[in-house]
Amino acid sequence: MLGQLHDPDLHLLRLFVTVVEAGGFSAAQGELGLSQPTISQRMAQLETRLGYRLCSRGKGGFRLTDKGELLLDAARGLLLNIEQFRQQANGVAGRLLGTVRVGMAENQDTAVSLKLASAIARFRQREESVQLELISAPPAQLERLLLEQRLDCAISYFSGNQAAFDYQPLFEERQRLYCGKGHPLFNAGQVALEQLLEVDQVRHPYRFLKGGEPFQSRRSMAVAEQIESVLTLILSGRHIGYLPCHCAASWEAQGLLRALEPGLDFVVPFTLARHRAQGPGEAQAAFVEDLLAMFP
Repeated sequence: MLGQLHDPDLHLLRLFVTVVEAGGFSAAQGELGLSQPTISQRMAQLETRLGYRLCSRGKGGFRLTDKGELLLDAARGLLLNIEQFRQQANGVAGRLLGTVRVGMAENQDTAVSLKLASAIARFRQREESVQLELISAPPAQLERLLLEQRLDCAISYFSGNQAAFDYQPLFEERQRLYCGKGHPLFNAGQVALEQLLEVDQVRHPYRFLKGGEPFQSRRSMAVAEQIESVLTLILSGRHIGYLPCHCAASWEAQGLLRALEPGLDFVVPFTLARHRAQGPGEAQAAFVEDLLAMFP
């Protein structure tokens, strides 16, 4: 009786299946590359290991016993499973697996979104079975998720002061001061700085910018953290505020926004941030490689 199954047993089982499928010892010689006495000897070894006869051979020809029939089915199933395992194990060797969690700033420029899409397309050309999770959120929330190691990487503007993070510059986003249709400055001619200092401005918590940026008027009766909320307040015609130029472009083209003093523009640097303690797996490292290739 077989206890544990060893490699020699698998060789004997393969020989047994080959003999049966060939139709006997003599017929299997060419396929196995063994002489008939050697095949007979190894079949006897298998029967000894099992403790029962597998076949009879004589004047009536080669014939399986009832137990031999049962073993044949079991051996074929075993060898098939081993082959399937081998194929799957070899397939996993060069395949990226797991989950990649990417945080992104909201209201990205179309050009940036296209580059991100190209990075994803490039990544999907790899041998991979990876779940991609994309999360859009304000910078402060992305930073918190990174600190909690709930993201593998994030693209946004950050303070750059987190010792726990690695930062890689990607691109810059220009912000400009706007007012909406109906605001007293909308149809005014040249707007002086003193005028801007006296109008109500939406306060946006640009937490991660250097001192003095952006411009702030003396009045602020509205606060918003998300770009869409800032836009809504400006469109009311009662507040001025900063918007990314790419977000304001279509509203400006419709005559609903006016860009104010360009000398008060400022640039927001966007970076790719990763937690130093969160060693990237193969899938995460490959995605970052494809992402950085889109932002030379």
